Amino acid sequence: MDYKSTLNLPKTDFAMQAGLPKREPVMLEKWYEDKVYETVLEKNDGKPLYVLHDGPPYANGDIHLGTALNKTLKDFIVRYKNMSGFKAPYVPGWDTHGLPTELKARKKAGVSNSTAISDIELRKLCREFALGYLDEQRNSFKRLGGIGEWDNPYVTLRKEFEAKQIEIFSEMATKGLIYKGLKPVYWCPECETALAEAEIEYAEDPCHSIYVKFRVTDDKGLLTPMGADLSKTYFVIWTTTTWTLPANVAICVGPEFEYALVKSGDEYYVMATALTESAMQAAGKTDYEILGTLKGSDLEYMKTAHPFIDRTSLVIVGDHVTLESGTGCVHTAPGHGVEDYDVCHNHYPEIPIVVPVDSHGKMTEEAGQFAGLTTEEANKAIAQHLEDTGALFALQKIIHQYPHCWRCKKPVLFRATEQWFCSVDAIKDQAIEAIKGVKWIPGWGEDRISSMVRDRNDWCISRQRRWGVPIPIFYCKDCGEPLIEKDAMHAVSELFRAEGSDAWYIKEAEEILPAGTKCKKCGCTSFTKERDIMDVWFDSGVTHAAVCDTRDYLHWPADLYLEGADQYRGWFQSSLLTSIAWRGKAPYKAVVTHGWVVDGQGRKMSKSLGNGILPQEIVDKYGADILRLWVASSDYHADIRISPEILKQLSDAYRKIRNTARYMLGNLSDFNPDTDSVEVSEMLSIDKWALNRLDRLMVKVREGYESFEFHQAYHAIHNFCVVDMSNFYLDVIKDRLYTEKKDSAARRAAQTAMYIILDAMTRLVAPILAFTSDEIWQSMPHASDCDARHVVYNEMPKPTSEKYGIDVTEEFIARWDRIHAIRDVVKKALENARAEKTIGASLDAKVTLFCTGELYAFLKSVEDELATVFIVSQVEIVDGEGGTLSDDALGLSVQVDKAEGCKCMRCWTYSSTVGKNPAYVDLCERCAKALSE
Repeated sequence: MDYKSTLNLPKTDFAMQAGLPKREPVMLEKWYEDKVYETVLEKNDGKPLYVLHDGPPYANGDIHLGTALNKTLKDFIVRYKNMSGFKAPYVPGWDTHGLPTELKARKKAGVSNSTAISDIELRKLCREFALGYLDEQRNSFKRLGGIGEWDNPYVTLRKEFEAKQIEIFSEMATKGLIYKGLKPVYWCPECETALAEAEIEYAEDPCHSIYVKFRVTDDKGLLTPMGADLSKTYFVIWTTTTWTLPANVAICVGPEFEYALVKSGDEYYVMATALTESAMQAAGKTDYEILGTLKGSDLEYMKTAHPFIDRTSLVIVGDHVTLESGTGCVHTAPGHGVEDYDVCHNHYPEIPIVVPVDSHGKMTEEAGQFAGLTTEEANKAIAQHLEDTGALFALQKIIHQYPHCWRCKKPVLFRATEQWFCSVDAIKDQAIEAIKGVKWIPGWGEDRISSMVRDRNDWCISRQRRWGVPIPIFYCKDCGEPLIEKDAMHAVSELFRAEGSDAWYIKEAEEILPAGTKCKKCGCTSFTKERDIMDVWFDSGVTHAAVCDTRDYLHWPADLYLEGADQYRGWFQSSLLTSIAWRGKAPYKAVVTHGWVVDGQGRKMSKSLGNGILPQEIVDKYGADILRLWVASSDYHADIRISPEILKQLSDAYRKIRNTARYMLGNLSDFNPDTDSVEVSEMLSIDKWALNRLDRLMVKVREGYESFEFHQAYHAIHNFCVVDMSNFYLDVIKDRLYTEKKDSAARRAAQTAMYIILDAMTRLVAPILAFTSDEIWQSMPHASDCDARHVVYNEMPKPTSEKYGIDVTEEFIARWDRIHAIRDVVKKALENARAEKTIGASLDAKVTLFCTGELYAFLKSVEDELATVFIVSQVEIVDGEGGTLSDDALGLSVQVDKAEGCKCMRCWTYSSTVGKNPAYVDLCERCAKALSE
């Protein structure tokens, strides 16, 4: 007889080979056909709202692994929150303004210079380019399995968004937080615009540091009594930006430091006493003497002659002077340095601000003989001139960290220009206090953003471009006074809401302003418009107001922001500052950050190294669920590694999870949870053990999701599938599932436990493996209290102890832990016996356990379960010593022999009952009974 046909073998259409690259797009179409996202929100109506506010990526290029990582993390959270008692909408957004978009749009259109076309034509090009890339990025993000409001995202170029942005600007301006001033800002001569701190990257640059002599023309009668000859006495300054020397108007000293008058040869030098030795060593001067010392404050208002420009450089004092390097005499050019500007502006208003560099990075007429040179050319020419004229004290080659433009990667300048600023000083204390009320994950984020805000005085919000939101300021044509009035800016906001910001470039000022608007200074009624646009960080910085506060199904402040760690100086900060200025509160309750994606060796991905991997490559080869598994498996707070080897390992791990689910699906093919389930209280001990392991899994996974430690959830699920299920429980119950009568209580108990486990496991993994979990859900039977359509429609599972009222004891857990430990020893003994050809399969074995005392008593108490747990035919327990394999820690020895009796041709166990039933002479009593029934 063919006994195989009498076994309850697994049956399922759930494929062993995932085929994710082909299967996922079909599932994706089904999700949109079924309106999964909308249905999830409908089902969660009335539940507490949870708002994860999306930080907008630039719509100016294809997505990369960094953006894929970001969107996938957000989808984990959105899916989990929607399955754990919340209503969690997700509104994706895009940042569409800014210079990168303008440059790429011009390049695509073949327009070399923005002046070659009109403002409106340029903006049309940019708009079309940005919206085109927005569609491409949206499709890429959707392909990753993210659910959300993809058909109604927020976009910073939309009229309603720009109108809200003007409202926020208006609130800040009328509170006195917005002002125009001549101050040094980061300036990119390549891009010809001011930059924000968030648009700056630092790179190591080789340069020459130079020591320059400024001859003393007025010593206030303090140096000559020490023996100085003023015609040969010099303050020595030190700088790494030689090109800024034409802008020098002062020398700053530390008021509390000690300064020395140093004589070497026939010259005299003034420098900090603490730095004299290193400065003289740099100049190669070993023969020198200190004639006397003065306090820095005594040097204030001495005068020196600029070394090559007919100008006096005044000696001033400032607390920013340090003794870390140089001479303690700081070259001061307020047109090119923030600290220089602050000390002059605040304490020495008589000192002029000189800016001898134009917007292209070339020296102007104010630089004298160096006019027309680039700053790089000026570095060499000025140094040579100083050497030729004897004003060069010393020169050294060094490598230092220098700011570069985030877009063109070229060095930037500090350059004083007329710009619009937001005063951070005015709201700094309030902002730092608000930071304390936010949960920062990781915790060091609080210190990072606090120090950044604390060290910041203002925010340059104007840009010299056309593609962006215009700064809504009018100027009186007669006196030039800016018009900062709420009514005027409200009119701009309404114009933008009705016609869009292009109207700013089309209409005259008088067509926009309310009738009768007059200049408060001179009474004039004729105005002109500001030409600069707002910093794109202002655009993205007001998304909390333009999105969370305006869409009635969201709320403000948001529950969570999640972005890369660079956003402490970017979006996190610009959002915070605009929010504090607007409402006096932080725009978020919690902030999570992730690191950078690097290759398998920890290197930054780059074209030159050829180590880059595109998200689409992973999706096309492995499927989106493998990319999602990579995200989930990583401790994303640090840099996240990826490589072909890592992806292969994850594919193997994925197969473990998939095959575990497939095995359970196959064994549930004839199981109806509503009619076939067995009460948990009536299950076998091992089934209860499996459910207890499931409860432990639920705790770990929920903790992982709640703390945003997704790798904790992933590793717990993977280990559960491999260790608890495949390597133990499913292996042990295989005999019961296959050989018992189809509807026997014992088999139904195993199926019930397996159904509960698969149902829970599928829900637990659903936020991570979005496609596979839904595929499992579609393939498994469901109880009537489940929504069988899609897994995300269902809640996270409740512990079996809570749902079924069965709570195992500590004694029960300890008992099974002990059985497990003994099983591990038996497995080693079986492997040895197999190697020695004593047995083939484990069912060929009889296992004898030698032990004494309490262990003997324990093993006798569980004797009936041991053969099943060990997957052998017989187990004998002997009170005494013996065996071939011992475990001293357990006090146990094991002997493996060939099993006694005959082999049952149906279940393959050896038994003395084989042949006792004349109708089934080659079957054991159990199998014969199963067939006869």
